[in-house]
Amino acid sequence: MRTSKGARAAQYLALLGYLVFLAFPFLWLISTAFKPPGELASLHPTWIPKDPTLANFRQAFDEQPLLRAALNSLIAALGAAVIAVLIATPMAYVMARHRTRLAKAATGWVVVSQAFPFVLVIIPLFLVLKNLRLINSLPGLVMVYVVWALPFALWMLVGYVRAVPTELEEAAAVDGAGRLRTLISITAPLLAPGIVATALFAFISAWNEFFFALVLLKTPEKQTLPVVLTHFIGAEGVADLGPLAAAAFLATLPSLVIFAIIQKRITGGMLAGAVKS
Repeated sequence: MRTSKGARAAQYLALLGYLVFLAFPFLWLISTAFKPPGELASLHPTWIPKDPTLANFRQAFDEQPLLRAALNSLIAALGAAVIAVLIATPMAYVMARHRTRLAKAATGWVVVSQAFPFVLVIIPLFLVLKNLRLINSLPGLVMVYVVWALPFALWMLVGYVRAVPTELEEAAAVDGAGRLRTLISITAPLLAPGIVATALFAFISAWNEFFFALVLLKTPEKQTLPVVLTHFIGAEGVADLGPLAAAAFLATLPSLVIFAIIQKRITGGMLAGAVKS
């Protein structure tokens, strides 16, 4: 009993340490965003600003077009999430319900493709977009985000589809429902939480993406929020720390809110009560 309690205490202590490790950068970011220049230059930094100010936020909006960049990021992330889910959902259903060799090979390729680094694919993508005249455009960036998010969305949705009992579809078929009617009335409502969670993951991935946006977008009016944040760093590598922290804090908030929504969707249980035990 003592050993069990000691092991549990050690687990909670390790979890607490991990949470502190994860929360430290964000808490320090918040603290920095509200510090005046004098405290930012202090040799003895403090956690809580002694004289909190909103001047960093005002300066951030004055120096860079954050609202326009946020709108560009929203368009790219939302478009990528919607298109990726629309493509991945029917593909995932086919791969989950028809477990042929081709489907297994496709699933393996999806997993392997996640290991490809960005640098490996940026040159082919750049050449393809150049031929399509989509360089320096949000539609071209959306296309790249869809291609990059599709494997993960497909892999995630395959798991959700397999979790839906086939007995529900068979019962609907016995009652005379056709395949399309079964998919719309039975399967789709049960997949809704999984579709939402997948779309939100794709949205967050596109919202935070930096490398593709930096390479493909050259016009300042079309740049996304992560790229605009780099403008707070001067040519000599010296960062305008206060405005940078304020802008980064505002850019982080949508991801935190959406992640909280994802957590509720996942932990809520996709099929609670769908089948009697």
